[in-house]
Amino acid sequence: MIKKVLVSQPAPSSEKSPYYEIARKHGVEFVFHPFIKVEGLSAREFRQQKIQILDHSAVVFNSRNAIDHFFNLCNEMRITVPEDMKYFGLSETILLYIQKYVQYRKRKVFFGTTGKWPDLLSVMARHKNENYLVPLSDVHSDEVATMLDAKKLKHKECIMYRTVSNEYPADQPFDYDMLVFFTPAGIQSLLKNFPDFQQGDTKLACFGKATAKAIEAAGLRLDLEAPSVEAPSMPAAIDLFLEKENGKA
Repeated sequence: MIKKVLVSQPAPSSEKSPYYEIARKHGVEFVFHPFIKVEGLSAREFRQQKIQILDHSAVVFNSRNAIDHFFNLCNEMRITVPEDMKYFGLSETILLYIQKYVQYRKRKVFFGTTGKWPDLLSVMARHKNENYLVPLSDVHSDEVATMLDAKKLKHKECIMYRTVSNEYPADQPFDYDMLVFFTPAGIQSLLKNFPDFQQGDTKLACFGKATAKAIEAAGLRLDLEAPSVEAPSMPAAIDLFLEKENGKA
């Protein structure tokens, strides 16, 4: 029987979260603890990349994290972002977040409609004269740079933040029947927090092929993988799994 589940994400902000509905339905307890966290580079670390922010006329954001760490670094380095700087984002939702730091003006913000890079690149291609700066995490592929090169856009990628392991509280028991992961880095953090981790009867669930591969590469058993046709989300996958596992089908 699965009675206690650890989800490696922050706790939901709303009581209407499907996790709480599943908890009531199956009589299980969900505990939320991110195994990874994002931290920004210091100004000294950023300067080692020898990149001048003000040499660029546009900044491309793929997440709120990128926005936070871009403006935090500018503040730490005492850089005044010019009024005519243009901002490009994977989606309008992401770009609206820049209001936390600058005035949102439609003449200088541009975004895709699908939240995917190819769509945003089509928008950027209409602004060929811009010199693009692309803040990224330390964990990224060269795919974005390759796509920008294909469009013949002037650009520079830079690392502004990194993903690090988040320590599990020493005073909190690690007695879960199921562990749920969303990134390969989460698996690495699990093994860093618990070097002698033995899976035994503990069920491992994950979202995404990359995380599934990380679990298998670590020599662990993968018991539940999402998304699937029947369960497009992690909560839906857990719901179906509990119905079978706890005999409530």
